[in-house]
Amino acid sequence: MTLVEKAKRLCTNGSVNCVIEYVFDGSRYRCIVTDPELESVGLLYGSFTLLLAGVSCPRVGNPRLNPPTPSEPFAVEARNFVELRLLQRELKITLHGTDKSGVCLVGTVHHPRGSIGAEVLKNGLGRISDWTIRMMSPGDVPPLRIAENAAKRANIGVFESYAPPTLTGASEFVGTVVEVLTGDTLLILPNGETYDDESKLKKISLASIRAPRAGNERTGKPDEPYATECKDRLRVLTVGKPVKVNIHYEKEIPMGANQTEKRQFGTVSVGKREDVGEVLIAESLATTQRHRDDDEKSIRYDDLVAAESIAKAAKKGIHSEAEYKKKTVNDLSDPKKAKTYASTLERAGMTKAIVDYCFNGSRFKLFVPSENCYIVFALSNIRCPQPSPNQGALSRGQAKAAEPFGDNSKRHSRLNVLQRSVEISCNGVTNGGVMTGDLFVGSGAQRRDFGIELVASGLATVDQRKIDYGEAPKALVDTQTAAQSNKLGIWSVKQVTKNEPKTKSYDKAEERAVDIQISEISNGNSFFFRVVGDESAKVIDDSMKIFTETNGTAAAPCEVKPGKVVAALFNDGSSNSWYRAKILEKTANGKAKVLFVDHGNVATVSPATHLRPLDMSLATESIPAVAKEAQLALIKVRPLDEDDGLDAARMFQGAAWGKDLKARLHGETDGKVVVTLYEGDVDAPSINENLTAAGLARIGKKYEMYDLLDRMGNSDSLGKLVKDLQAAQESARTSRKGMWIYGEIPEEDEE
Repeated sequence: MTLVEKAKRLCTNGSVNCVIEYVFDGSRYRCIVTDPELESVGLLYGSFTLLLAGVSCPRVGNPRLNPPTPSEPFAVEARNFVELRLLQRELKITLHGTDKSGVCLVGTVHHPRGSIGAEVLKNGLGRISDWTIRMMSPGDVPPLRIAENAAKRANIGVFESYAPPTLTGASEFVGTVVEVLTGDTLLILPNGETYDDESKLKKISLASIRAPRAGNERTGKPDEPYATECKDRLRVLTVGKPVKVNIHYEKEIPMGANQTEKRQFGTVSVGKREDVGEVLIAESLATTQRHRDDDEKSIRYDDLVAAESIAKAAKKGIHSEAEYKKKTVNDLSDPKKAKTYASTLERAGMTKAIVDYCFNGSRFKLFVPSENCYIVFALSNIRCPQPSPNQGALSRGQAKAAEPFGDNSKRHSRLNVLQRSVEISCNGVTNGGVMTGDLFVGSGAQRRDFGIELVASGLATVDQRKIDYGEAPKALVDTQTAAQSNKLGIWSVKQVTKNEPKTKSYDKAEERAVDIQISEISNGNSFFFRVVGDESAKVIDDSMKIFTETNGTAAAPCEVKPGKVVAALFNDGSSNSWYRAKILEKTANGKAKVLFVDHGNVATVSPATHLRPLDMSLATESIPAVAKEAQLALIKVRPLDEDDGLDAARMFQGAAWGKDLKARLHGETDGKVVVTLYEGDVDAPSINENLTAAGLARIGKKYEMYDLLDRMGNSDSLGKLVKDLQAAQESARTSRKGMWIYGEIPEEDEE
């Protein structure tokens, strides 16, 4: 049992009678125990070194050392001041504890005329010692603070050159918390400021508070225990609420290589809570900052220390002796995971979530507590302009140019939904793993649809496709119409269609119906065909047979140049024969990639063994290519390297290969004939419609549809096709077939 414990147990009021035998300096003494109550434990007339609790005085030099050490300024004055009042006097001392080594005791000396510590501080002969004042009773601390502040104001003793901290801005302001960056740092928008730039936000750290530090995924540094809980508690206390901030001091904070940031530290009050930092400490989520004796502190530092003492006694949170177990959260930003969980969120209906990050005005990272997961969420039916790229995108070279009102839209979302509790209703997931749906913010009479709010402010537009197909909610369309008429936000500037290709040129042609046969299928939407009964097909087939009989199958030197039409050898299953072929490119290994123009298939061949010049009479200028390249009208399919694209090609092959088909030819675009295909009667559902109904194709872009419709004029067949395709697509979408299995397909997934 130590002297401190014995004194508390045996001595009256826990105070020991001692004689101050020697004064080393103003706050360090050698004491002799004269208390008879400690005689029974053999401590009577024992000696110990005492550190005066709450006070640190300048050190007196030692002339006996070689070289001798000089005294610090005011050290001699402080020792003389104490010697005059304490030396060789028997006084009561309350012991609080020991230093780290356990050699020196820390205690308070009770003088009949008052506190010697307060007198030392009042005369500027010492400073408050942060680590020893923590051992004192909270009720004994205020007199020491008052005494030190009086010496600072008078600029006496060790404070003769003291100057109050200079602040770059107001020492007090009122504002709204926009974002909680860490467990002790916030971004606040002062009242009266318009949030038109990020520089308008003030970064404030809680004075004398140390929250657990967040880790760094890139460097593999983990979060400190309770970092997440502390940040979330501060979010609940402050985000979106009016706060009062009192700035106490500023510091230069290192921010990377040779960079610093001047940070303001202060007390943040919200509602009836005088200091949110004290709340974090009381709930065992943060600790008080260990300051150096000459550092500036919070004016409520002693209250914070008292709250921490109570929290330590409770042994909860960061003071708990139990091992911390971090809560694992499922991250559904991965597309595969997102698609797997999509149906769960859709069935859940209205779900509560917390907005963790704003990518732009309508795309967010959300935390869904009920599912314990993070998701990337985008508002359905609307699109917000692209904001300015962040530093990370710039450094990776992935920056996209900002669009008008992109930053305004993002700031609006940051100000109104960032780190707020919201409600979402999911209705689909994109191919990139982004959940889509509606988001509602606020509660009671203040509850509102955030998508409508963005559109009403002119900070978002309704997806034109949804308007054209009648899928956009009427409320959204009406809201956009009102914003347009009032020329708000986006509508105040001239609209430029983003990433929309120039109108494709269609060759003027009369619509006609013909019988065809498919000669090659490139994918679920592109193919080559021959017109049944075409005399030129019979002529070229017979001519190439004669060419083969005349020249044999031996190759001959010819110019291998892209675009040149030559004779290429091909085995049709029975024998090798020559066919007309256009050279597409010359490969790196010396071979040539060719397109057989009368059939549509592509092959890579060796020029030395599979090519020879073509007779002039057989050139495509004399006899045009028999196989016509075509695409199914008004629909799009996925590429062959995706499952839906491969399934579309297989379905197309099963419906069309080896059959005589009915085809409506609507003209040409980019060298391809635009076709509606029918397996039998033209009044039956088309292959275009069947692929769409199976969810393996979708309706193309609106400008493509309008261009074709405009070119054909009042075409009854195309008008009927548009309606049939819309009905088929709606059926596939509601039934979740094919590419619609995860719900809506946003605009960014359609390229």
